[in-house]
Amino acid sequence: MLSKIFNNKHLIFILLSIILLFILIWSTIGSRNLSWPEKFLKDTVSMTQGIIYKPASKVAGFFEDIRDFTLIFAENKSLKASLHQYSQVVAELNQVKEENKRLKEMVDYKESVANKYHLKAAGVIGRSPDRWNNMLVIDKGSKDGITKDMAVISTQGLIGKVYSVSNFSANVQMISDSEHGGFVFAEIQSQPLSYGVIEGYDPITQELRMNKIELNAEIEQGQLVVTSNLGGKFPAGILIGEITKVEQYSSGELTKTAFLKPAADLYHIKEVFVVEKDFEPEVISTTAASSTESSESKKEEN
Repeated sequence: MLSKIFNNKHLIFILLSIILLFILIWSTIGSRNLSWPEKFLKDTVSMTQGIIYKPASKVAGFFEDIRDFTLIFAENKSLKASLHQYSQVVAELNQVKEENKRLKEMVDYKESVANKYHLKAAGVIGRSPDRWNNMLVIDKGSKDGITKDMAVISTQGLIGKVYSVSNFSANVQMISDSEHGGFVFAEIQSQPLSYGVIEGYDPITQELRMNKIELNAEIEQGQLVVTSNLGGKFPAGILIGEITKVEQYSSGELTKTAFLKPAADLYHIKEVFVVEKDFEPEVISTTAASSTESSESKKEEN
């Protein structure tokens, strides 16, 4: 049997390898002094490793820093884009909130005056910067039942009147227009009632001028001014503004002038109402009525 084992060369090689492995392990574990060739070889390997390791680690660190910088740059770019998108969303949200607020005010106002006026809502689609106080364009026209001289209002008060009409839009002459000779019959809520004509605007003080007021009219600062339907164009009772001062008249003049602050914001106008004509002109017999009617006739002749 032993002869068979020794005749098996593969088995002998395996046994010798195991023995050699145990010898190497024992020699490594055992404490002994290295010979000078071993020391030289070990020092050479250590020095070579140190020479190679330091530059290699620096190069590896350099490329790692570039990678980190690229990642940070990409992350910063992404954060900026997210911040910009967030700001855009916030701006749009604020715009929607403001629009909803205005539309709610319009709905509430329309319901509150439903028994007095028939209103048609319209959006402002155009306004010339160099004629800001004169004209604006709305998105309703003759196809929507809009006609010339209809009153145009906001939830705050009178804006103006329809000046010209096309099929799908209309130009609105504002009460602050001083170029086209526009005027509005007005009523001062004094005791007794006084009448006059709105026919001028001061862009510096942003006040409306009310002329043709009777000399003996008892008017003062703080009184409200509303539309009068003496001319048959506007319904009565639309708020125009509040008197701020009364101009002192000179001897020989038959009427006096007052200035008033407009009730409506004439600068920021997004949506308006057009008042449909379904009212009867009021008839009064006063000196003011005669004065304002003669004023209207002179305007039309001119």
